[in-house]
Amino acid sequence: MVSFKSLALASVFAISTFGVAKAADDTVIIPCVCEASGAGAVAGTNFHDGAHLAVDEINAAGGIMGKKIVMDDMDTATDPQTSKGLVQKAIDGGAYAIMGTVFSGSTMVNMLVAQQAGVPQFTGGEAPALTAKGNGFIFRTAMGSQKGVPALTPYFKDTLKAKKVAVEWVNNDFGKGGHTVFLDEMKKAGIEVAVDVSSEQGQADFAADVAKIKDAKADAIFVYINEEESARFMKEAKKQGVTQPLVGEVILTSDKVIELAGEAAEGVFAHVGLTANADVSGIKTYAEKFKAKYGHTSDHNGIKGYTGVYAIKYVTEMNGKFDKKMLADKMHGLTLDVAKYPNMLMTVSWDKDGEMSRDSFMTTVKGGKQVVISTVPAN
Repeated sequence: MVSFKSLALASVFAISTFGVAKAADDTVIIPCVCEASGAGAVAGTNFHDGAHLAVDEINAAGGIMGKKIVMDDMDTATDPQTSKGLVQKAIDGGAYAIMGTVFSGSTMVNMLVAQQAGVPQFTGGEAPALTAKGNGFIFRTAMGSQKGVPALTPYFKDTLKAKKVAVEWVNNDFGKGGHTVFLDEMKKAGIEVAVDVSSEQGQADFAADVAKIKDAKADAIFVYINEEESARFMKEAKKQGVTQPLVGEVILTSDKVIELAGEAAEGVFAHVGLTANADVSGIKTYAEKFKAKYGHTSDHNGIKGYTGVYAIKYVTEMNGKFDKKMLADKMHGLTLDVAKYPNMLMTVSWDKDGEMSRDSFMTTVKGGKQVVISTVPAN
């Protein structure tokens, strides 16, 4: 089986060497500019797989208004400048819309290129700043952390009855955004931040970080770092005998983190915008199809990719034509009700800035599996 990484690198080589082929009359180009390698490979690969599942389904059903989707794969290697160049190449190749990138740091750089070209872009990034720049062509496939993180405040305040918390966060655009929101939330809730520890993307050793946090004797620990780093942090916390609850947003209870962390993930808690484990009929069906196709369970990024492609399909059909500006304009203030648009999996709305709202979930890890314990209404 050919890997996404191999396909992505081959695609990038073909583009850089021979130029980008223009769309034929019977096709529409929607490239996936994703993280197939580097620190974002787990997120980017899931996003890619979800997007391609949607493309395969749509094309099998006749495409979008008779046009088959062509989705070229472009590996950013989780490098912002590389992603910027690839977005430009995608635009030069006639992209109708762009899927990706997933990492906020890359999207922050490359979305300006898509904006200047007037090409709608559907990002998996969750940093608040992405939809705060007045960019009329950027749209989230999941809610930003300014919507997600506040859902945790009642858990810290009312359930854990925490008086002081420790924070471990990653020093990139994703981490900075969520970190700022979390500090603001704790201040409003009257909860002291006892220690605030930043880490680096790709960090391998968390011994010193965990030691600082353990010494602070906080009532709970907020962990806001990427997948592989989350697993390393949890293993180190278990090794050092940390007993306080570990609480996260989006990533901490994801299947990949649980797989990597093993027993160290047991009992951790997180708010997630999306999960393949939700007791939602559409998501259950999606999860079964994803696993049958790829042989592994989808994480939240897979759902982002899948629903992003379907949003492009549904809105284009509403407009009745392939017009980039019309697509972007129609997205603003739009609600896609799952009863009418089933492949959105849940009812979803976008505001005037491309920010998303939909129901989300509280989760924990029990018996080595992510378990959904409650639903949080859309905000």
